[in-house]
Amino acid sequence: MSGLRIQTPDEAFEEDLDRSLRPRTLDDFVGQDALKDQLSVSLQAARLRGEALDHVLLAGPPGLGKTSLAQILAAELEVPFVQTAGPALERKADIAAFLGALEPRSIFFVDEIHRLSRALEETFYPAMEDRKLPITVGQGAGARVMDVPLPPFTLVGATTRAGLLTTPLRDRFGIQHRLEPYGGPELAAIIHRSAHILGCAIDEGGAAAIARRSRGTPRVANRLLKRVRDYADVRGAGVVDVASANAALDLLGIDDLGLDPLDREILTAICTKFDGGPVGLSTLAITVSEEQDTIEDVYEPYLLQCGFLKRTPRGRVATSRAWAHLGLDAPPERDPGLF
Repeated sequence: MSGLRIQTPDEAFEEDLDRSLRPRTLDDFVGQDALKDQLSVSLQAARLRGEALDHVLLAGPPGLGKTSLAQILAAELEVPFVQTAGPALERKADIAAFLGALEPRSIFFVDEIHRLSRALEETFYPAMEDRKLPITVGQGAGARVMDVPLPPFTLVGATTRAGLLTTPLRDRFGIQHRLEPYGGPELAAIIHRSAHILGCAIDEGGAAAIARRSRGTPRVANRLLKRVRDYADVRGAGVVDVASANAALDLLGIDDLGLDPLDREILTAICTKFDGGPVGLSTLAITVSEEQDTIEDVYEPYLLQCGFLKRTPRGRVATSRAWAHLGLDAPPERDPGLF
């Protein structure tokens, strides 16, 4: 059948493994303490009153746990969890199909909610506010709008780019939180937990070495742990220690700051092909053969956080730290007014 792709056994195993590493309760969720405290109060209040949780907006870079938190909300409330993504909702009928099938108090999770079209956003307004879904019946002059009642539900939206949400949609989320990148000790705790689930022997030094190169992101930390575990089993003593972690990550091309080959390719292109910039995003994407959205959403945030890039009206500019990290001689300082 066209469009149908069957997973291989290895892919299915890897997906099950990823799911198994997700925390199941707020107590299992490491880090984001202020967010967890606030969500805990909201969850207890919803349970106490027997009501649906207020609508929740979770913002932040990829891999910090937005999907896991949405699943935890459903598990804590013992209600159904329904998941989709903004790009998958193309017509009002798609939204109507999801909302019409929800059970009372369900968690309806929309990932990448910023990618909804404006017309579809407006469909959510009455659903979120009045629990009604306007349906147009008939065509032409005889068409009329019917309000279909909806059960109480919680819309949980996740976004990596909160600034792209319209104010009317954003304001309809009663609970709004931003997830921040993780520190080394928190990532090490996540790595220890994941290693225990995987049955992988790991020491403090090994966990710290992986955490240092994980870009402040639990998803990256878990991915690197699995690759280091492979290396330790094949070329080491079966224990993830400092030596095996560093050797495995060096083999993967992950440097001491967590930059991977594409990170360095982006910086190298700006420095060597465009004299440090400024260079436009579209030009940069073509140069490194990567999608603009991927560079902007996945790679740029960490490069900006490390102080390797500057965004200017004319494009991206490499900082002196980027030149130094690549071992290149930076050009003479230019007048900032030029870009």
